[in-house]
Amino acid sequence: MSVVISGGGPAGMMLGLMLARAGIEVTVLEKHTDFLRDFRGDTVHASTVRLMDELGLGRKFAALPQSRLGNLVVQPPGAAPVALSAYERLPAPYNYIAMIPQWDLLDFLVTEARREPTFTLRMNTEATGLLREGGRVTGVRYRTGDGEEGELRAGLTVAADGRHSTLRRAAGLTPREFPVPFDVWWFRLPRHPHEQAQPPSLVPGFGHGDMALSFARKDYFQVAYFRAKGTDPHLRAEGVERFRERIAALLPQYADRVDQLKTLDDLHLLDVRLNRLDRWYRDGLLLIGDAAHAMSPAGGVGINLAIQDAVATAALLAEPLRRGRPTTAALARVQHRRWRPTVIMQGMQRVLHRLLFEPVLTGRRTGPPARLVLLARYLPGFPLLMSRLIAFGPLPEHAPAFARREA
Repeated sequence: MSVVISGGGPAGMMLGLMLARAGIEVTVLEKHTDFLRDFRGDTVHASTVRLMDELGLGRKFAALPQSRLGNLVVQPPGAAPVALSAYERLPAPYNYIAMIPQWDLLDFLVTEARREPTFTLRMNTEATGLLREGGRVTGVRYRTGDGEEGELRAGLTVAADGRHSTLRRAAGLTPREFPVPFDVWWFRLPRHPHEQAQPPSLVPGFGHGDMALSFARKDYFQVAYFRAKGTDPHLRAEGVERFRERIAALLPQYADRVDQLKTLDDLHLLDVRLNRLDRWYRDGLLLIGDAAHAMSPAGGVGINLAIQDAVATAALLAEPLRRGRPTTAALARVQHRRWRPTVIMQGMQRVLHRLLFEPVLTGRRTGPPARLVLLARYLPGFPLLMSRLIAFGPLPEHAPAFARREA
């Protein structure tokens, strides 16, 4: 039985690769002509690194251009720095989080998937609606970049088309929204050659009503600026010079290079959402990743949670797909398996919002959260627990036997 996947992000591509390795005819539709978009989420967590080894892709993955994410280190006033995470204390070799441009990761997955004769990727092709017969979803309508329209029928349709999912809307599904106190503006600043030897720690800066977080990439610093949700028009009205002043105050170590921000067009706004569907499926349709549960950037877990969804989907549905069309009961098993990890991780993010972000963004605090600092300082296992939860999640998935290959 054939499968059509809407969305060529990490979840869609991973699912396409794994189903193709099961011998199932699978077509992935990706609306863009390429994957070259900045700040789409570049963290590849330990659970995904381990998955690459299980798929026989570990050595090839390790050869991709990447860096490693450092620990989150905060500086309480008048006290020694405190690390809130400790990835290096996780069992080797899966004791780190890789930072890799998402376009490199997606190109890598596509290259491997195309080795399978049952895999097809259609770039510049967007799923615009659902086909139905007798109340069952039987495929998608699509439109190419040059305006050509068509239909593609399949025994299973998977919506992996992100937080603004077209197919979710077409199915009449509405996620439950949770309040988020902030939006994020991403940008990059130069990293000087003499800074290459510095530890790649995550460096936060706390202000009155705003905060920033910097982490080192191979030849630049990636910076996230946090401010109350809905304030983008006000920020842009202030102008680029005022924004430079804000960053220099939050991260004074970068005051010598904020002039590299030429205009506010150098900022990439992320409208942060945190939501989830109560039901991830309809007869013939399954939603995974951000289409089923949009995640906050807190902890950087969204991509890896979506990839875990893809692994569980392949493991649970490959055999039903070989036998014919999967039943709604089979689709429900995917949600049942991935529901608790999603709820746990979103709960963790909501706690971080309350403890770390809200007090700063509302002006009630101008430094790191005292409770988290106390836990990290006096409970040595706390940073390791947080690292384990972020790096692997509460239910890390493993590659099923049919998807494994020798390296």
